[in-house]
Amino acid sequence: MIHRINRRRALAVFARVKCALGLVVLLSATAPADDVLTPEHVAKLRTVSSAKISPDGALVAYTVSTPRTPMAEDDGPAKTELHVVDRQGRSRAFVTGKDGVRGCDWTPDGRGISFLAKRGDDKHRALYVIAVDGGEARKVLSHGADIDSYDWHSDGRHVAFIAREKEDKQKKKLKDKGFSQEVYEEDWRPVRVWIAARDDEDAKPRKLDLPGAALSAAWDPAGTKLLVALAPTPLIDDSYMARRFHVVDAESGQPVAAIETEGKLGQAVWSPDGSWIALITSADINDPSAGRLAVVPATGGKPTELIADYQGHIRAIGWQSNETVMFIGHEGVHSTFGKINIDGAERKTLVPPGGPILYSLDLRSDGMASAFVADSPTHPREVYAMQHGESEPRRLTDSNPWLTPIRLATQEVVEHEARDGLRLEGILIRPLDEEPGKQYPLILSVHGGPESHISNGWLTRYVLPGQTAAARGFAVFYPNYRGSTGRGVEFSKMGQADYGGGEFDDLVDAVDHLVKTGLADRTKVGVTGGSYGGYASGWCATALTEHFAAAVMYMGISDQISKFGTTDIPQEMNLVHARKWPWEDWTWFRERSPIYHAQKSRTPLLILHGKVDTRVHPSQSLELYRYLKTLGKTVRLVLYEKEGHGNRRAASRYDYNLRMLRWMEHYLKGPGGDPPAFEIEYGFKDTNDDENGEEAEEDK
Repeated sequence: MIHRINRRRALAVFARVKCALGLVVLLSATAPADDVLTPEHVAKLRTVSSAKISPDGALVAYTVSTPRTPMAEDDGPAKTELHVVDRQGRSRAFVTGKDGVRGCDWTPDGRGISFLAKRGDDKHRALYVIAVDGGEARKVLSHGADIDSYDWHSDGRHVAFIAREKEDKQKKKLKDKGFSQEVYEEDWRPVRVWIAARDDEDAKPRKLDLPGAALSAAWDPAGTKLLVALAPTPLIDDSYMARRFHVVDAESGQPVAAIETEGKLGQAVWSPDGSWIALITSADINDPSAGRLAVVPATGGKPTELIADYQGHIRAIGWQSNETVMFIGHEGVHSTFGKINIDGAERKTLVPPGGPILYSLDLRSDGMASAFVADSPTHPREVYAMQHGESEPRRLTDSNPWLTPIRLATQEVVEHEARDGLRLEGILIRPLDEEPGKQYPLILSVHGGPESHISNGWLTRYVLPGQTAAARGFAVFYPNYRGSTGRGVEFSKMGQADYGGGEFDDLVDAVDHLVKTGLADRTKVGVTGGSYGGYASGWCATALTEHFAAAVMYMGISDQISKFGTTDIPQEMNLVHARKWPWEDWTWFRERSPIYHAQKSRTPLLILHGKVDTRVHPSQSLELYRYLKTLGKTVRLVLYEKEGHGNRRAASRYDYNLRMLRWMEHYLKGPGGDPPAFEIEYGFKDTNDDENGEEAEEDK
């Protein structure tokens, strides 16, 4: 009897050792080398978020998003630093540390840089100015609530800013006594336009009594009028679908002209003489994304579109002169920089497709020099600049010099046909150290929106597998399926009223193409994405399960009926996505939901979601998890505390990146079967271990 027990124990120990050795072999086979991109690298990537050129064009002020180091620093969102770079690429940090900044700009005289921050004893976000020649930043304006955005008057002494009204004292007292109930979508403080004099603590800001909620305000060059964006309420759905521009007299605070638009709106800019307004608008109320370039007289009326039937989407605009508008266009997977006269004539492309992907545009006061934020397949977003006479933008900053020795896999544009003959394109990152003739596991990374698109730029982030997966022997493909932007209004509407239909069949067609080329192994295909890409992942793991061996669904949709009832964008869902209300066709909404197809699922599914997401409520992930779990399917659910529609904190992002990659390795390269252990071993060192040597040694 004793012999039998010992034998069983020995066999159990042998089995565990064998399993452990197998795991060691797997890990050693897939562990990345020192010169390739890892999740730890991704967790420390610095990214330029804005760039403003000085009035004389000699300098560019820019902000850099700087992640906190997991375990070594207090957890939280990335800190935003203020830096300045000259035309030779010499950069200097101006504001760093724990106090993040936002909304950087130049003072009208060019002698200072302004920004918003909450520093020291500030209870609310205030406006600061720091001199270009150095010194400490000085607070020039504060308010009884956070300042959300601002715009300088041409005299440099006055500022228009956007902020909520101060919290009512009686309501605050009641809240302190425990009466903190929320009256959903009703109990909000109005967001107003205020005008104030800088450096005058005795003068109270003047409120403009405008209807609804203010979203932005910009002075005209003469300083007598403001271009104000208003929505009926501060609710996100109204800001998307009901925002409208108005010209407001600054002295009386009364609207004097209205810009007649419908649908989504983007940037709007005064001409240098104040007689025109250029704006990025929509084709109609059902246009999924603002991307049309138009102009309208400052006296109001209906804008005139400058580029008829543009097969792309306008990203950013600025005035070169009173007659010429400059613009960044996203065309397919590329970007362009061009200009056009306000009568629609003499359109000229200054920077053709094929270079860095340009995102933002800021022009020198004479319109003859510009600053951009741009990225490329080899680096995240940086500052670029270009002057009249130059043929292409020049990169000025290097926020991640440690990337230089890192080996990156080949990235290329891939075109293919859908089953109905539609031409599609996407971006492929090939496996690092690819061997000719070998088939590789493939990860399909699906963008959200769906009114968005993937450009041929930097495609590795906490939520995008990119180069980290390529370093582990995966091919990664980013499809621009029908409904994506970048190819004109008609293409972007192709997915409307067809949830989970042709748009996600395009994903399968992309896989088929990559299999036919000999690169992808059809039996080892995974899919991942967030938001609408999360919906795609849930759909692929259920309705299209036969095509996918693994799926990672991030803040995705699982039930189109309950999603409508819990989201903060019901109008947008109707107008630019479903094109009908749930009560008009209950069956259609139910059948276009992953939970409806849960019984079919054979795809191991990892679901991740923020617990305070208002766009896609976390109940969407709970529903699909419970359906699959009850049916005995392979599924895991991870919820992130205090995270909304996308993770902001460093620890949450790092954890997500590790779990996504491990799930794909386990099911596309590893043993499969039961999920990997739910515990995660993090690569960053816990600095607290050093405080107690005994505990650190014991942990080892």
